[in-house]
Amino acid sequence: MKRFHVHVAVDNLQDNIRFYSSVFGATPTVVKDDYAKWMLDDPRVNFAISTRGTKAGVDHLGFQVESDAELRDMRQNLISAQAPVLEQNETSCCYAKSDKYWITDPQGIAWETFHTLGDVPIYGDARPAKREAAAACCGPAMAR
Repeated sequence: MKRFHVHVAVDNLQDNIRFYSSVFGATPTVVKDDYAKWMLDDPRVNFAISTRGTKAGVDHLGFQVESDAELRDMRQNLISAQAPVLEQNETSCCYAKSDKYWITDPQGIAWETFHTLGDVPIYGDARPAKREAAAACCGPAMAR
């Protein structure tokens, strides 16, 4: 079963943790110095915030899947959209190791489809300052 994913770049992590914890009626399942995540079941969403964006706002959207088979199926959907698809295998991002595919919609919003393989102790590789090259963490260059 898929879980909708939203990642929002924020200016102040603690203010936003307080805000979203109130909105969701739940505390985050993951909290780091630069990142927080809520894995909600109602609605079924993986909602993440971080101070890693170059500007505040929606960083990217996506779908988290539960198996390699679901990820392969989603890859076919992305290919059908007739836009470049960026593949990342066993990449470390957002304190997790994942296999993922990225695509950018016509408005320039990045969409991530991923299968989480496990936790890692770091956020991931640093993004380029202007996001010019494909980042190993949380987003393709084509969306930036």
